[in-house]
This record gives sequence, structure tokens and C-alpha cells, in this order.
Amino acid sequence: MSLKDEALADSIWQDREVRFDLDPRLLHLIPGEYLVSRINGAEDSKGNNGDKGILRVTNLRLIWYANTASRINLSIGYGTINGVTTKLAKSKLRGNAESLYLMAHFAKTRFEFIFTCIDPSQTKLFTTVISIHRAYETTKLYRLLKMRGAIINNEQQLRILPNEQQCDRFDGVWNLSNDHGTLGTMILTNIRIVWFCTTSNSYNVSIPYFQVHISRIRNSRFGPVLVIETSTVSGEYLLGFRVDPQEKLDIINRSINALKNAFCLKPLFGVQFSREKSGSPQPVGELIKQKTEEDIEVDDRPLRPDAYAAYFADGFVSGQVRPPTYSPELGVAIEQLKDGFTLADLWKIHVD
Repeated sequence: MSLKDEALADSIWQDREVRFDLDPRLLHLIPGEYLVSRINGAEDSKGNNGDKGILRVTNLRLIWYANTASRINLSIGYGTINGVTTKLAKSKLRGNAESLYLMAHFAKTRFEFIFTCIDPSQTKLFTTVISIHRAYETTKLYRLLKMRGAIINNEQQLRILPNEQQCDRFDGVWNLSNDHGTLGTMILTNIRIVWFCTTSNSYNVSIPYFQVHISRIRNSRFGPVLVIETSTVSGEYLLGFRVDPQEKLDIINRSINALKNAFCLKPLFGVQFSREKSGSPQPVGELIKQKTEEDIEVDDRPLRPDAYAAYFADGFVSGQVRPPTYSPELGVAIEQLKDGFTLADLWKIHVD
């Protein structure tokens, strides 16, 4: 589907979904995504304990895949993560070791992920994950539609975000969200469309191009109006604006579409991470594509029938023993199973 058919936010899933055992090609970095850090010899201690793999940290997600079978992999978007810390965990490769704990929520399901570095010297890289997740959480204005935010200062100037550039400012723009309309000012930047009421700065809206589906001029009972339709994930808002003369309305519409097209070609998600030059993040380019293709080999090994089962979070810490219970199937006492699971399910978590 082309960018004209949907908003960029509707086509990009990498930061807002948890996916298991993907086609390795879906682990390649997308435009606007860059590699922050790479941890070799990272064990997935929750779902693949004992298997050595590679953990990639990007500005949108965490990617892990097994060295021996690249089709056993994870993609964890930062938008799904609601808890990240480091704790001691049991690892088949290192024993008790400091590990990265992630709690995530996706599709009405809670997941727990645990990663352990085989090389103790790389454990410090876990702080990078914590920092980049914090950066993602504090840069939502780049990616999410926001109403009535603190985006305009007392001088009626836009509070500019890092790497944001103001491109145009149009006074006398009416917001038609109510029957009589509200007079205000529209500002266009390289990242978003901003409108605010001139008599009340707190009455405003910030619309990232990331969330814009289409911008066009339509006839209405107010005459020709600029209509901005937003993405499905943002709620499919329909925002109308009017300005005189119509030539000015045409200029605004052309500017919005030009800036949106430029943004879609090279998205700016706002997540930044700085460190020493020797390990600075790399932009998307041929070098990263080559590395990704070299590291991920396509293989035909069977996938785990139920990868979800390995990562369910049920309130028990990994390694913690559940109370024993009698199993009629085996005729002996066994560790209590997770709710909704049977003994047969346990045999399907791993495929050798």
C-alpha cells in the first residue's frame, strides 16, 4: 500500500507492536529507524534460555534473534513497554547474572522479557535500553496527535522541538470544530501542523505529519475549507480549517502536502541518543543494511508453535517456583501451571 493510501502511522508497526518469529526481512531497519547499540552474545533467558543470540537496540524497538536459527526472533516496540529495569536472573549460559527485565503490554496481553549478556562487560549496555526507552516516552509530540498541550509560549510563539524548523505561519485561520468557528493561527514545521486560538493559547492542536492521512480542500456550508484527516491509530479525526482568500487556503494545502511528503521520505521520530563518538548511533544506510543482511540468515527450521506462551507474564518472576499441585494425567505432584495452559502446551514452547 502506498503512502497516499494511508497515514505513515498506520503502516509502521515497529514501535507499537510485539511480534514473534518474523520473516528475517521484517527485522531490517525502516526509513527513520537507526541502530543505537548492538549486544552480541545476548541470551533470551525467558523464552529461549540457553540460546545465544544478538540484541539490537534501535530508536523504535528491540530486536533479538538466535544465532543458530534466525527465524526464532523477537521485535519489541518501545510503545508496548511499560516497565524496564535490571535484576538478577537464572541463565543457563551464565548462572545467576544481572539481566534486563522488560514488561510489555500488547493485544490485551502482558508479556515479560529477560535478556542476559554472556559477556559481563556488555551488561552496562542495558543502561542504553533504559535511556532510549525514556527518550521514546518523552518525545511523543513527534508521533502523536496532541490537543490542548503546552506547545505555545506567552508570546504566542511555538515551542520548537529539537531538530524542528518552523517553515510557515498563517494568521487568520478559523478552526471549524464548532458551529461558529474559532479564529487562530496555523504554524507549519518540518514535523507537524500546529493551530492555536489567538485569544487562548491553551486551545490548540498539534498534528504530526506521521499521523496525517490526507489534506485536501472541500466545499462545506462555510465555503471552501481545508480538511485534514488523521490516521486510524490516532482515532480518524476530521479537522476543518477556513481562511480567506481561497488562494491563501490553496497555498496552505500545498505546503502541508509538500512537507508531509518530505517527512514520509525521511521520517523523524524524535528519539535521540548521544554518547561518545566511537559508539555514536548510525543513520539508516547501506552499511546497516549490509550488516543486517549478513547477520540474519534465512533458514527453514520449524518455528515455535506458540511463541506467545514463552513470554506470558503471570505475576511470577522467572525462576520462582509455583506451588505444587496434583496432576491426574501424570499421577504425581507437579508445579502449578499458568492459567489457561495444559501439559501438552508446555511441550510446544521449544522446538529443537
